Amino acid sequence: MKKVMSFMLGAGMAASFALAGGHGIHWGYSGEGAPAHWGDLSEDFVLCKIGKNQSPIDLRTDKAYETDLPSIVFSYHAGSRNEINNGHSVQVNIKPGSYIMVDGIRFELKQFHFHTPSENTIDGKSFPMEAHFVHVDEDGNIAVVALMFEYGKKNSVLERFWNVMPERAGDRRDISISAEEIRKLFPKKRDYYRFNGSLTTPPCSEGVRWFVLKEPMTVTKKQVEQFARVMGEPNNRPVHPLNARCILK
Repeated sequence: MKKVMSFMLGAGMAASFALAGGHGIHWGYSGEGAPAHWGDLSEDFVLCKIGKNQSPIDLRTDKAYETDLPSIVFSYHAGSRNEINNGHSVQVNIKPGSYIMVDGIRFELKQFHFHTPSENTIDGKSFPMEAHFVHVDEDGNIAVVALMFEYGKKNSVLERFWNVMPERAGDRRDISISAEEIRKLFPKKRDYYRFNGSLTTPPCSEGVRWFVLKEPMTVTKKQVEQFARVMGEPNNRPVHPLNARCILK
């Protein structure tokens, strides 16, 4: 895991989290580079094929274990640095200074990006869009907070990012969105499901802490369609078996 993170952080997070360990190997969401083939594209991607703790998953709430999950402490104090189309998603890179506290560990917010439709599902239900807020601790361990979006009123904060969305792979836009606005992307109620998983993109590294917020935010169909048009195809990895893992709620 540390080796993977050194590659990503060494790139200043300018490259996508999804590109970690990619070494120029083409992968995507359709054709020969589709998720079903990721594990055959490179030895570095073998966990995509043989891993037993892969993400995303279908969160079956009737099989989740009821427990007293502590609140995630969100301390977002830094705004956005830039927005990049990495060819697999639209990613917003964050300036240093924002973090969450979980398990007594500080995980720094590095970036967030989007998938349509959602990667994780809840009781078999897919959502129009899902955002992944990617956090990393000082040892390179990863914690992802996943936020679902359902159709409803326009998301005004999201619109700020959408207004300057880079439309071609490799394009970057400087954008300054405050920490206060980023915090408004989240629901007031932040109850969550928790499970251990992996990156949802090559190299599919495992040992990732996943926190899927129960309450979705709203987005318009037009906003989702704009993102989908830029991506050119659905950018969600199919769900994987839970195997021996537990879902906590």
